[in-house]
Amino acid sequence: MHDMAKLEVEFPEVIDVARLSAECMALAAAHAGRPDDIKAALLPVLKAASKDGRANARRILETEGGGLDCARRISYLQDCLIAILNDITINHVYPAARGQIAITAVGGYGRGTLAPGSDIDLLFLLPPKAADMTHKAVEFVLYLLWDMGFKVGHSVRSVEECIRQSIADMTIRTAILETRFICGEESLAEELASRFDKEIVVNTGPEFIAAKLAERDERHRKAGDTRYVVEPNVKEGKGGLRDLHTLFWISKYYYRISDSAELVRLGVLSRQEWRLFQKADDFLWAVRCHMHFLTGKAEERLSFDIQREIAELLGYNSRPGLSNVERFMKHYFLVAKDVGDLTRIFCAALEDQQAKDTPGLTGVISRFARRKRKIAGTVDFVEDHGRITLANPDVFKRDPVNIIRLFHIAGLNGLEFHPDALKRVTRSLSLIDQDVRESEEANRLFLSILTSKREPALILRRMNEAGVLGRFIPEFRKIVSMMQFNMYHHYTVDEHLIRSVEQLSRIDKGLGGDTFPLSVKLIETIEDRTALYVAVLIHDIAKGRQEDHSIAGAKVARKLCPRFGLSPKQTELVAWLIQEHLTMSMTAQTRDLHDRKAITDFAEKVQSLDRLNMLLILTVCDICAVGPGVWNGWKGQLLRTLYYETELLLSGGFSQVSRKERAEAAQQALYDALSDWSQKDRRKYSRLHYQPYLLSVPLEDQVRHAQFIRDSDKERKTLATSVRTHSFHAVTEITVLSPDHPRLLSVIAGACAFAGANIVGAQVFTTSDGRALDTILINREYPEDEDEMRRAATIGRMIEEVLAGTKRLPEVIASRTRGKRPKNRAFPVTPGVSISNTLSNKFTVIEIECLDRPGLLAEITAALADLLLDIQSAHITTFGEKVIDTFYVTDLTGEKINSENRQAAITNRLRSVMAGDHDALRPGAPRHSGGNLSNAGSGGR
Repeated sequence: MHDMAKLEVEFPEVIDVARLSAECMALAAAHAGRPDDIKAALLPVLKAASKDGRANARRILETEGGGLDCARRISYLQDCLIAILNDITINHVYPAARGQIAITAVGGYGRGTLAPGSDIDLLFLLPPKAADMTHKAVEFVLYLLWDMGFKVGHSVRSVEECIRQSIADMTIRTAILETRFICGEESLAEELASRFDKEIVVNTGPEFIAAKLAERDERHRKAGDTRYVVEPNVKEGKGGLRDLHTLFWISKYYYRISDSAELVRLGVLSRQEWRLFQKADDFLWAVRCHMHFLTGKAEERLSFDIQREIAELLGYNSRPGLSNVERFMKHYFLVAKDVGDLTRIFCAALEDQQAKDTPGLTGVISRFARRKRKIAGTVDFVEDHGRITLANPDVFKRDPVNIIRLFHIAGLNGLEFHPDALKRVTRSLSLIDQDVRESEEANRLFLSILTSKREPALILRRMNEAGVLGRFIPEFRKIVSMMQFNMYHHYTVDEHLIRSVEQLSRIDKGLGGDTFPLSVKLIETIEDRTALYVAVLIHDIAKGRQEDHSIAGAKVARKLCPRFGLSPKQTELVAWLIQEHLTMSMTAQTRDLHDRKAITDFAEKVQSLDRLNMLLILTVCDICAVGPGVWNGWKGQLLRTLYYETELLLSGGFSQVSRKERAEAAQQALYDALSDWSQKDRRKYSRLHYQPYLLSVPLEDQVRHAQFIRDSDKERKTLATSVRTHSFHAVTEITVLSPDHPRLLSVIAGACAFAGANIVGAQVFTTSDGRALDTILINREYPEDEDEMRRAATIGRMIEEVLAGTKRLPEVIASRTRGKRPKNRAFPVTPGVSISNTLSNKFTVIEIECLDRPGLLAEITAALADLLLDIQSAHITTFGEKVIDTFYVTDLTGEKINSENRQAAITNRLRSVMAGDHDALRPGAPRHSGGNLSNAGSGGR
């Protein structure tokens, strides 16, 4: 059962064994009797051989490809080095240990494969009562390997100890299952193999399988149970190498075979499936070897900063709509999906086999217990232990619509899928042809699955994993396993869409009312659930094309919806929702929601309350499905504000009262609210504010600010900060009172950058007595209010120190970012500046888009101050590595920037700041008079 001989295949192109062996033997003979001198003489020679051998393996991988062969070459190189070391040890250093040691490889190395940066796992087999000299010989070999720079995982045991420990410990059992003899006393390794087979493997197959599959499930749970995380772990992740290895282990243990190719002879896998197995293994090994070579360490996560280089090394080219790195990653995820298919087919075969293996009376009982139960309303499918399976093998061939029906019935009855049913689905995909796609019944069943009140996302995910969704909806097939090369999206496009449906289903059930109170309330008013579910499922279906995916997606919807059985009116609604699916989140996050024009422009696009309600829910589902932590309370707050303002306008209730009258009423309300103050203080503190403040700050905050300013005046503080935290909005608020200062906004942004605080918004106002009152909103860092308040107070002190001149910002920011390699450098973001006079009636709107970096906001706002621009409000939005900042500005006389020359000067200056040109940051220039700075952090994309 064990591959105990040394690697049958030799790789002379990697290492000249005879020459190296002769050289080492000569060195050892020259220093005979002096172990330390032998070690010192051998070390540089062996190190150089190892380095050259690995360089050869890398060169061959880069020119010829072949991941498995690369792993075998490195394994062979390692075998040769260990064998030479062993020869020297028993011939020149500890001759008494001759015939006492077998050195064997275990784990992945035991399979004859080794990644460039992997640990070397060795098992030293010794006789029962090994002499002291034998242990010293083992140490000599180990120390030399460590001195050569290898990470060696090792155990030293007798055969008896191995057997005893593998009974109790499944990890040791797996390691010994993979034992491969390298050099030394071969009889010890042979004894272990035969005893392991007779005493451990016989009759413990089911127990081993259960343990390995449980181990796999736990590993997937830790890795974020999806195959479609955009920075996958090639070794441990779902659909990675470890999943393939689990199949090797199980087949070796259960079927007692040494070569997994025998699975075809045993009828477990078809020949085509076995070829798929080999291709997946080879591809994953190629990726893993390249990762280790590139990073110079055992890097198993395929992170953004190496994806592009590996795509180039593997020879991927860019195509319209998809870059080379996106094509490579799509291939990666398709391979991971193949590994999932193979695992399911394999488990189905195992289950059948185990049922047959149960002999005698227990077999009768087990067959009786396995009796399949009927499912109401169908004769084609039956239930087997809570899992749906086929009543007979030709169910799909007889009526291919049954493939869709299988998933529909499983969803209706809350059943899991029997591996045999999924195996048959995977093998019957070609039956889903144009007739099935056009079938009224198939489409009715599909819509019923999608809009189910139970678990639509679970069934859709199973359909996708089995390849059914892509066959049934060819447009969907194009985005299966497609990744987008950016830091914002955590999942592939198909996984993102299914997660969007999952979020909609949660809202539909009334779950998440604490986080999404408005969506949960509005879903009850939605008359056309079907249109909303279809729009959510296919909103990104046109990603990866040259055309804008929202416009192309609307075209796809107009073609698909009639096929699903939607009416022309429903089809138009779905197409509109897809075309506008980013509009609400972009308006909420990059526009001043107190600017009337922003609301009227948005309302003109939406036109009806029903569309507004559906667009809000689609936007929430989209943002939540981008990845964990992307949705936060601040985004919710911005979307609710936009919703309520637009609802007012659409229902004709938008206030007709002039701004001046509304501001006077707000001032009177503040005066009334300070009723327990003296008459003089009430008058003084209610008259401190201009119109923008009175119209946009809620009354409760105005009262708090009045209290804060009065307390600061009493204490004669010219500089003061106050902090509070808001867990529902997931933000912490720092209010700053200071003498007005041309660079105040820049200083505050810089202090936040130093503290590592992500600004999600701010309100910036000037009081009538010439002071600045700025409120900064930053993302919460800690769950406990007490910890969060401590952090906010530290940032507040930093702002005070910089304003008071005791700390200088450039040094402060430099000290924070020193030595940190920005993770986002791998991403191409073309910097852009746009200046518009049509987005607002009163202000010029400047929008910049570029790669984010610490201190960027401080630099941009400083440059705007230099350009003699008055910032009225600003909105900072982050999408992963990319930032979009919008500033509402006027010149110093309060007018829009109409001169083309001046617009060009602003554009050039901002471009040089975005490019990191520090000469662009010159001191000087006045500051804005009021407005608000609000940032949402990422929104649905």
